[in-house]
Amino acid sequence: MSKLAFGKKNYQLMILGLVLLVVGFAIMAMDKEPYGFGFLGLTLSPIIVLAGFITEIFAILYTPKQKD
Repeated sequence: MSKLAFGKKNYQLMILGLVLLVVGFAIMAMDKEPYGFGFLGLTLSPIIVLAGFITEIFAILYTPKQKD
């Protein structure tokens, strides 16, 4: 039996990061200003996308505490 590379918490965080990325890019696409120069395209969605990437990095580096 092979063990998975990450634990359950890691995969949950990765899914959360992926959801944040998809939501951020979807909000960016919803911007009605020309060339995406509105609030959604320049401020809100980049913050959400950055939060998604940070969550993904944290999910990869997260190691659960060992029980003694």
